Amino acid sequence: LGTADMLNDMMLCEELFHTPSGIAFADVITEGHRETWPIRSKRFRTWLRRCYYHATGSAPSAAAIRSALDLLEARAQFDGPERAVNTRVAEHAGRLYLDLADEHWRAVAIGPDGWRVLGCPPVRFRRAPGMLPLPVPERGGSIEALQSFLNLSNQNDFVLVVAWLLAALRSSGPYPLLAISGEQGSAKTVLSKLLRALVDPNVAPVRALPREERELMIAANNGHLLAFDNLSGLPAWLSDALCRLASGGSFAVRQLYTDDEEVLFKAARPILLNGIEDVIGRPDLADRAILLTLGPIGEEQRRSETELWREFELARPAILGALLDAAAHGLRAVGSVHLGRLPRMADFALWATACETGLWPANTFTRAYAANRKAAIEGIIDADPIAACVREFMSERPSWTGSAADLLRVSVERSSDRIPKDGTGWAKNPRALAGHLRRAQTFLRALGIEIAFSREGRAGSRVIRMRSFPENTVSTVSSVSDSGSGADSEQQP
Repeated sequence: LGTADMLNDMMLCEELFHTPSGIAFADVITEGHRETWPIRSKRFRTWLRRCYYHATGSAPSAAAIRSALDLLEARAQFDGPERAVNTRVAEHAGRLYLDLADEHWRAVAIGPDGWRVLGCPPVRFRRAPGMLPLPVPERGGSIEALQSFLNLSNQNDFVLVVAWLLAALRSSGPYPLLAISGEQGSAKTVLSKLLRALVDPNVAPVRALPREERELMIAANNGHLLAFDNLSGLPAWLSDALCRLASGGSFAVRQLYTDDEEVLFKAARPILLNGIEDVIGRPDLADRAILLTLGPIGEEQRRSETELWREFELARPAILGALLDAAAHGLRAVGSVHLGRLPRMADFALWATACETGLWPANTFTRAYAANRKAAIEGIIDADPIAACVREFMSERPSWTGSAADLLRVSVERSSDRIPKDGTGWAKNPRALAGHLRRAQTFLRALGIEIAFSREGRAGSRVIRMRSFPENTVSTVSSVSDSGSGADSEQQP
């Protein structure tokens, strides 16, 4: 208790507070800047020992440290205010904040009037293990400087990558999942590391897939941007978990060493996946994704990774400054942007449309996103044997009505030569077929096939109705920039 009383008397803790979940934090002033640490963290415990040593010339006992932590935690939880604590990015009073994670605890404040580096931002950040500092951004850079470091197939892909990076500067989702595929040697891993280095650099920039939902939750709690490398497939449970994490969802797992207590975690995170194959096979996850395919790198174009990173580190401050310029432009323009047709990730499309006129002509993002979504829909349908069979079946007739059992029998008759011997990827029974169609119906609707499920008759028999209609469009349309010049409505190409 003496240690805690001494710290309180010396005003070494600028403020004690707690988060909405009840975790106690302390703001401490050290070497002229403010740091924020959980009271139960190893870093705060070390700081407490150092303060005691500097004041008394001796080391506190373990019991004194425990008593001090207990008292400080109680003051934070019962007397201190409630504050949000953020990882890498935050939003407050109409401004975005990006934690540089440097030794001076500086952050960049981004507002409609531009951006600037602050030594003491009004928001609180926490330092998770493995976080690396961002460079101090420089003004006057061009986003086009980034393109020379990325092995992208076309300009549309580059526009979508930049839009994804701009979305990652926001602290709330939804975030589109960026899925990168390509043959070995197409620089998928390097691309993933470069993109993460621009927003949320980490000691382990890419990692293997988690084995359970608890591991995914821990990774999301300790980093703003998640990058998973060299995937060969996604299990169904992980695909569903990534859907929730991209759009913003809650996770609950049993707390270790307890029978009835849960750990609750609610968040949205930008996610990046890469692999040789197209690992996204479920329509609900594909509907939240930007899908990119990298081309091979010729021998004459290949350069060493050491040289690439040396050049990137020189260009990174200016590239980051260009991203911040675009984000500031987006904050000015977002109030006057309108989407005539809302896609699945409407908030992302709205933000990207607001930012795009700070970088490119109006509707550049709209066209790129529409083309990518259309290609994604066609790719998922082609990879889904049941959806592909329904598309082929409905191309021969304007409508069809029947039960799931009827449709399963018809589909098996038409596709018997395409069904694997073990039945992988195919519905085993009518109930499974109906569930599969419910997942695919959004993408089938975009290709001109409407599917409706109902119960009819006294017995309430389940009926599936399908009809063909002119192919739908999947683009966002109509944007207005902050300069007052309206962008023409743009239909999907």
